[in-house]
Amino acid sequence: MAAISLLAMASKGPLVASFSLATRRAAVSASSSTSMTKLFMSTDTDAAPSEAPPQLKTRTRRILSGVQPTGSLHLGNYLGAIRQWVNFQDEECEPVIDEEKGLKIVTENYFCVVDLHAITMPHDPTELEESTLASAALYLAAGIDPAKSKVFVQSHVPAHSELSWLLNCATPMNWLERMIQYKDKSSKAGAESVGVGLFTYPILMAADILLYQADRVPVGEDQRQHLELARDIVRRFTDLYNKGGAFKKRCKKAGIPSFNTFTEPEAMIVKEGGARVMSLSDGTNKMSKSEPNDNSRINVLDPPKVIRNKIKKCKTDEFVGLEWGNPDRPESTNLLTIYSAVQPKPKTKEEILAEVGHMSWGEFKPVLADAIIAHLEPIQTRYKEIREDETYLKEVLKEGSDSANEIASKTLNSAKVAMGFVARA
Repeated sequence: MAAISLLAMASKGPLVASFSLATRRAAVSASSSTSMTKLFMSTDTDAAPSEAPPQLKTRTRRILSGVQPTGSLHLGNYLGAIRQWVNFQDEECEPVIDEEKGLKIVTENYFCVVDLHAITMPHDPTELEESTLASAALYLAAGIDPAKSKVFVQSHVPAHSELSWLLNCATPMNWLERMIQYKDKSSKAGAESVGVGLFTYPILMAADILLYQADRVPVGEDQRQHLELARDIVRRFTDLYNKGGAFKKRCKKAGIPSFNTFTEPEAMIVKEGGARVMSLSDGTNKMSKSEPNDNSRINVLDPPKVIRNKIKKCKTDEFVGLEWGNPDRPESTNLLTIYSAVQPKPKTKEEILAEVGHMSWGEFKPVLADAIIAHLEPIQTRYKEIREDETYLKEVLKEGSDSANEIASKTLNSAKVAMGFVARA
């Protein structure tokens, strides 16, 4: 699993049912001119001076996303995921006021380095440690702001692995045997070199989702099967452990509400949130960290000379000029997409083609390389500063994990109460 992304917005406890991004924008547009004013400023001139405005209840929506730290993060990870997180953090997270329900809906952002998922295949411990810190530093260098978002390492929140074990014990094996990605990866690697973790990692992914009480999860079509597994697990857990008077007695004894332990998530099938970046060696396959050929990708930390060499060697075609959308020219579409994505200011496809569409490959490649280098330079500079201040980086990760632990441990405790574990003294 290269990346996870979920909206954690539960309908129980202190959380609220979710808004999609489009719905949220509409809500902001419709309510900001009146509701936001009433939240901070009394507009009722006839009210008595001592009369306080009605108090709004605060409900929380959580955004959780993560990328595996295996290998170096590449241009596809950055443009397709991390840059989108930054945009959402900066543009979409102002509180929304629902006056009709008397609610103030606030957003909390959590961006994790999913290192537990990174060990489902053989790995080098030294490389895992460095790539985990490097990934976290790149989140920050790319614009994730610790003042607005929490950044943490997945393994620093023990509830992820502990809940995964509890769910392992409640999930029938034949459900996992249907998982397509396990079949694909195990057939390529060979059964003898594949660990049990690769077989069960969809349950860890379910735990990632369920810990934060997500009721809607934005997933690509390739992750739909894993989301359906999470839904099946919720139903099974509810049937096994969340029914009857004994369950209510356990909850009462523990001092927690007798709600169902988990929220059943629904899939929000989305198109790529950012630029869909394909391999430099094959325009029909996504850019990937697992591809043995390093020339197939631009790593975010590649120096300028390496970037120029990779672009110089990247696959092209024999057609004259450049164009978007021709199924016979996937490399043309891919390289134009990359060029468009790294522009200082957004440009339309028509503007991009007017600028470079007439060029030969020999003319375009240096222009593309220059644009990528210019775009990545400030990120690389900021990354170097962060990595040289490891105390700061680890403080950010600790603050993030402390916050995530507080949320995740409540869900884990509810699961353990439901299953009948003895409470810790």
